[in-house]
Amino acid sequence: MSSDKKNAFDTRIIHSFYDQSSNKGSLIPPLYQTSTYSFSSAEEGAAYFYGEKEGYIYTRINNPTLDLLEKRIADLEEGESAVVFSSGMGAITSTFWSLMNPGDELLVDMTVYGCTYSFFHQGLERFGVKIRHIDMSIPENVTQSIGKNTRMIFFESPANPDMRLVDIQAVSDIAKQHNIMVVVDNTYCTPYLQKPITIGADIVIHSLTKYMSGHGDVVAGAVITTQEIATQIRLVGLKDMTGACLSPHDASLIMRGMKTLPIRMERIAKNTQAIAEYLELHPKIAFVSYPGLSSFAQYELSKKQMKLPGGMIAFEIKGGMESGKLFLNRLNLFSRAVSLGDCESLAQHPASMTHSTYTSEERKYYGISDGLLRLSIGLEDVNDLIADLEQALR
Repeated sequence: MSSDKKNAFDTRIIHSFYDQSSNKGSLIPPLYQTSTYSFSSAEEGAAYFYGEKEGYIYTRINNPTLDLLEKRIADLEEGESAVVFSSGMGAITSTFWSLMNPGDELLVDMTVYGCTYSFFHQGLERFGVKIRHIDMSIPENVTQSIGKNTRMIFFESPANPDMRLVDIQAVSDIAKQHNIMVVVDNTYCTPYLQKPITIGADIVIHSLTKYMSGHGDVVAGAVITTQEIATQIRLVGLKDMTGACLSPHDASLIMRGMKTLPIRMERIAKNTQAIAEYLELHPKIAFVSYPGLSSFAQYELSKKQMKLPGGMIAFEIKGGMESGKLFLNRLNLFSRAVSLGDCESLAQHPASMTHSTYTSEERKYYGISDGLLRLSIGLEDVNDLIADLEQALR
């Protein structure tokens, strides 16, 4: 079946674009575990390569299992087309290698994931792309920073790791006045909580490793955008530059995990709200950053553009880095691990882990303190999670 927009998100994520009757009645979509495809004739193969006819050539370019995943993700984000990759970084690198040229400028928010930051400065910058970081939580900063060579704008909302938000619609409106593309990393929210394309973004990027697959057993990424841009990213960035193609087996695991995304996000958000409220009142906590707290500086914006405030918390323990390390080492139920969005709750220290690619001076400048901690809340009983935090804070 094709996607029926009359059906709810929860229904489309399970059923869209798959016809059981065309697959021998199989309830679950078949796995096309193949690297290449045979042509019925030399002429057919040539027609595929010249784009005169649609068909399968090589799994680095397309594959029936990947096609289904791409159609479902594009539908959920309300974009025209999607391309999937073997990692979130594969999605990011393929996108920017495809769309930027020497002399172009990329405006980037103050804080982004450490490997994204490293790619911008050690990858794009080395090849003549200018990278400029600004505080995009204030839309006027974007207006003032746009120059004649500004080609794209990139941000995460919420940002990793400090949870700052960007007003997606406001920044997108500004960008459109200058014919600049807006790219949003929507990993923290998923399309269940936030759909950047519907409020003005041109491109959405995901690490499918996180909430979308949700079970900690797959590494993958995705880009959602227009058909034209997706084709350029697929044929230039994916096929010719990075080669970061997703395996069909991993695509099938992601589709299996996606079926429970709405239920997981609801439970995770409920757990996270309770834990954020607990931490905010704890005498050993210096501050808590979570969009669901009324004390959150952008609380009203979070209600405007997010269905729920999500499953990530940033906070700092009084006493700085040493107190933070002691806390992490005392945790029993929480796993000390990077990544996020799994069924298991995770805790990590950004300055020495996910954002260690920043120098100490850069972290200080961008507001990533040495004592900052990040929690990814899972599906465990919330009382057990709070009990673990309580004993670790003793």
